[in-house]
Amino acid sequence: MSELLKDGVRLWYTEAGAGTPHMLFAHGWCCDHTYFQPQFEYFQSNHRVVVVDLRGHGQSDKPVQDYTVDGFASDLLWIADQLEMNSVVIIGHSLGGLAALQAAAIAPDIVAGAVLVDPAPVIQPDGLSRLATPFLKQLRSPQYQQAARQHVENVLFIPSDDPELRARVSEAICSTPQHVMASAMEQIFAWNGEVAASACAVPVLNISAAFPIGDLAKFQELCPQLVTGQTVGAGHFNQLLAPEQVNNMIERFLLTSSVRTPLGSESREASSPRTGPPRSSAGA
Repeated sequence: MSELLKDGVRLWYTEAGAGTPHMLFAHGWCCDHTYFQPQFEYFQSNHRVVVVDLRGHGQSDKPVQDYTVDGFASDLLWIADQLEMNSVVIIGHSLGGLAALQAAAIAPDIVAGAVLVDPAPVIQPDGLSRLATPFLKQLRSPQYQQAARQHVENVLFIPSDDPELRARVSEAICSTPQHVMASAMEQIFAWNGEVAASACAVPVLNISAAFPIGDLAKFQELCPQLVTGQTVGAGHFNQLLAPEQVNNMIERFLLTSSVRTPLGSESREASSPRTGPPRSSAGA
């Protein structure tokens, strides 16, 4: 992996491939870049692909701060600029899906499209924040790891999901620093998805898992260009459990939507591949 330094915070990423539209992958709550490995491997044959460790996650720095959706979106847009990713499509899972939509809403000149892979609720059903209050309090308590583990077991997986993946995800999430885990989850519920959905003008794909979360009808009303899909027989981590379904939907979305490609960029990339380090980066 390589790193970029943003205001003293190291943000790690890895990239491969060439071709447009460029694709930037953002993982979910308490995860890391490996949670998009099947997509990274699949799309690098025809696209330039970058996967990141979000601030507070993976190898990236974990400062004590608020971990807001706006902040994650800002980091993604900054990374895209530093790596000279033109008309990028941001693909986000869970929390990363919210960041992808937020980035698309505020920077349509940079973001050509957004793919939300079983995102955290964009439009929260009535009463969800109230129901989440005890869980959020537990994440600030000494029993935060137990609360996180129960969340994984009771919410993020269905009975038919791979038990080895369930165990791996549970261990990874519980090893996330408490200040990151608690703040990021709090900010999921504090974020105003209705504003982002209304402001977004670029193509958007929402790929739900077995049990869609959030008010998709309201999302569609606020964001008329939204395209929806759903994987079969896979829980929240459907990009790992059913990668062929997720990959095919993303691929079809890119082919059939109005995601823009900079004029002549395919030929430029083929004849003049980018060399050298990105701006403000330090290789690792």
